[in-house]
Amino acid sequence: MSVLVTGAAGFIGFHAARALLEAGERVVGLDNLNAYYDPVLKKARLAQLSACPDFLFEAVDLADHDAVLDLVLSEAPSRILHLGAQAGVRYSLEHPFAYAQSNLVGHLSVLEAARALGERLDHLVYASSSSVYGERSAVPFNETDCAGTPASLYAATKRADELMSSAYSSLYGIPATGLRFFTVYGPWGRPDMAYWLFAERMLEGRPIEVFNNGDMERDFTYIDDVVEPLDRVLKDNPERGRHAVYNIGGSSPVRLMDMIEALERAIGVKAEKVMLPMQPGDVTRTYADTSRLQADYGYEPKVGLDEGLALFARWFRAWRDGKAG
Repeated sequence: MSVLVTGAAGFIGFHAARALLEAGERVVGLDNLNAYYDPVLKKARLAQLSACPDFLFEAVDLADHDAVLDLVLSEAPSRILHLGAQAGVRYSLEHPFAYAQSNLVGHLSVLEAARALGERLDHLVYASSSSVYGERSAVPFNETDCAGTPASLYAATKRADELMSSAYSSLYGIPATGLRFFTVYGPWGRPDMAYWLFAERMLEGRPIEVFNNGDMERDFTYIDDVVEPLDRVLKDNPERGRHAVYNIGGSSPVRLMDMIEALERAIGVKAEKVMLPMQPGDVTRTYADTSRLQADYGYEPKVGLDEGLALFARWFRAWRDGKAG
């Protein structure tokens, strides 16, 4: 038996696949290795995974539904961890069709593959996003809150994924769980995210761009605090036709300026700041109510922002020096 991990060369996909391999699972990784950010980073992640004999990688585009179906039927995984997607809010303003192909068509490819597996599939777990909540003044964000006013196309596609998954679960008895991730960060992260961009500019002596004049809050979640509960959710065997959605976040929102100060301490460099207005598609704050995930799966985040950014900074310096492992 095996686990199919889509987006295996991505940030969360890499960490999740590595954890599964360390637990003795056979992992089939799928990724299209696109150039949204430097594929060198994606290939370095894959090199880490490929050192394990129980890892098989296939370069497949999720939007190629025939290829996805052929792979799934040939491997017959008992569980699917679907993390592959086109990420990023601002990129969606200029490249909307990339999101339609990856996040809508690609998600449908995975659902159709899950449907074809039938009762051989124990669980489909997929990535959603905190962005589905849109701009909200009431906090924390609860899974029962309305998610009908997304602030970006990216957010709209992730909400659509939830609705499609709910329909497929009801129609075809697929046991499926969506996880709404809140600002995941850490080693081997994504170069398009603020903490990485800030660290890079600070080490190069360049100013950082601070949007909305710093008046923003994010519920930062360290990667280990995502992977550990994700593994427990994946191993669950929910009843046929059950579809559930959970928030997964640190439940401790941090002001953007406080995050910058923590990063300055971690790197040992003072940032020069350029204050800019709010960007289209952004939201002012995110804040996860994780009581449902705690009740059902014992979720308890453990890594605070100072510790997490220190771990990232150590890895980031090693990555820049060609010594990351």
